[in-house]
Amino acid sequence: LKSVLRTSRLVTKLDDELKDKNFIFCAMKDVCLRLLIFEVVIGASCAFAPLLLRNSNGNSYNNGLSMAGGEGGDTEWSKALRESEGGGPNAFEKELKMKGLFQGKSGPANPKMTANAKLVDWLAEEGDVYLKDESTWGEAPHPMAISTETVDEITNESSGRGLLARRSINDGDELLIIPLRLCLTKPSAREALGKDALPSDINEFLAIACQLIHEKYVLGDKSFWKPYIDVLPEVNEVNPSFTWSDEDLSFLKGSPVIAATQSMQMKLRREYDDLLGKDGALCDRFPNRFPRKHFTFENWEWAFTMLFSRAIRLRDLKEGEALAMVPYADLINHSSFSRAYIDARESGDWLFKNGDEEVILYADRGYRKMEQIYISYGPKSNADLLLLYGFALERNPYNSVDVTVSIAAPPSTSTGSEDGDETSSVDPLAEKKRTFLDAVGRSKTVDFPCYADRYPTEMLEYLRLMMMTEEDTRGKDLSEFDYSRTISAANEAAVLYSVIDAVKRQLSLFPNSEEEDAVIIKDKTLFRLFSYNQRMAVRHRRNEKRLLKRTVASLEKQIRNRGLDTMEELTRADGSTLGEVLPGEADKLGMKQRTALEERLEKMGLPIDLK
Repeated sequence: LKSVLRTSRLVTKLDDELKDKNFIFCAMKDVCLRLLIFEVVIGASCAFAPLLLRNSNGNSYNNGLSMAGGEGGDTEWSKALRESEGGGPNAFEKELKMKGLFQGKSGPANPKMTANAKLVDWLAEEGDVYLKDESTWGEAPHPMAISTETVDEITNESSGRGLLARRSINDGDELLIIPLRLCLTKPSAREALGKDALPSDINEFLAIACQLIHEKYVLGDKSFWKPYIDVLPEVNEVNPSFTWSDEDLSFLKGSPVIAATQSMQMKLRREYDDLLGKDGALCDRFPNRFPRKHFTFENWEWAFTMLFSRAIRLRDLKEGEALAMVPYADLINHSSFSRAYIDARESGDWLFKNGDEEVILYADRGYRKMEQIYISYGPKSNADLLLLYGFALERNPYNSVDVTVSIAAPPSTSTGSEDGDETSSVDPLAEKKRTFLDAVGRSKTVDFPCYADRYPTEMLEYLRLMMMTEEDTRGKDLSEFDYSRTISAANEAAVLYSVIDAVKRQLSLFPNSEEEDAVIIKDKTLFRLFSYNQRMAVRHRRNEKRLLKRTVASLEKQIRNRGLDTMEELTRADGSTLGEVLPGEADKLGMKQRTALEERLEKMGLPIDLK
């Protein structure tokens, strides 16, 4: 009590004597208040500690006294105090090793743990990033620690490195701050490889890919970013589908992911040839900076594996959004249920800004000690995740399957049969529909994502146009209709049935059923004989089939509820929803130029065409 009163009097005296020196006063008052709180806490924790008595033999025993809270003298604030003090150097890591959550519990040093430690030291030395688990003056213990191995909670598949909570974390807590100058960005790539080689208008994916190869393979141990490069995984630790072998891809037969994967593979090869590989490209023009022995397509594929799976789009930078490879932050794994996103801000506090920028992350919910920390990579379907990140989720609210719809191809010049009768399959409005689609800038063949319990309204709008008949038009032009609303009962029934037809056709593309996939997965011994990629493929195709079957069930229920199943002889146009590619809209390989997946990725800020 004497200490408390003495400190309190000091604060009051400072208030009187330094009131004209506001800044100094606030700082000194803050220090004194911290001392006051510290003495109160320590004094109280000692005063209310359970009393230890000694028996006649000199042994200590507890007299049984405890606080009213029933926690044996430990209140919530005293627990928080002990947690905030940390457990001493590497205490959490030692606890992880005891629990088996670190690889290599004994024997020689684990290379991954050594690389983790070097990354932490590098961040502290070069960026003044405090990641230690003990508190120091003005710094609380860092709330997270690197785990060398994490696993998916449902499938038990490895998900590589991750970050775990060292202690309890509250919603809104600051989790990390990384200076932007430690990140790999387009400016850092141009600085490293020369602005004459990488012009200002070069795509940022291409620029950072070149720097990744330069730092890892050309500079090696001399690279400033070596501690960060050393924790980046190899391609076979990530396994995005665009790196899969043909044998592994065959396990996805029937899935729209194959088309997107093949498109990605071709575009990566084309971009490599244009920028680096062909005659007169960078490897020829600047052989010292871009040596061919290091700037190979294999290393290019590794660089894009890193970019697609780890790069973060920072949207709140002073000069607009930019792509960045952020050390340490990119170790955090994805959860589709997380609301946490990594972003940037100007460095400094509310009073002083130093002009620099930093990457910041706050907790979106509370975490218990030892719980894995998650962020969101965005609202991505399993097709997106498999293509770019090499995994698919069992529970994903954003999962969808692309379904192709199109207007029927124009009839051939022969409009009649051998006996002179005209074919009944020609849509008399087909040409007007194609003209209307051209006028509004829509393709005649479109992929739409279908979800387990819903489908996009754009799909209904498109199909309402496709299923219009002359009776529906009532003499009006097609542009006069509002396709966001029902045109007619017959038209609406035709639309919903056409979606069912399209979904069932997509299901028919798979060589086996969802039930057969379930049997394969259930036989754990057999399933483990498959490679990681093949197991992911089986799980993914099964989930696609389940989703499509639920879509059909939902549509059939909607048709019944709206009384559209009782209408007979519904007049409908001959529009096709069977994914028919129109003449002139297929490339020489017979594939659509762009898939719905590619369109979604471009909207996410990831340009698949790269240029």
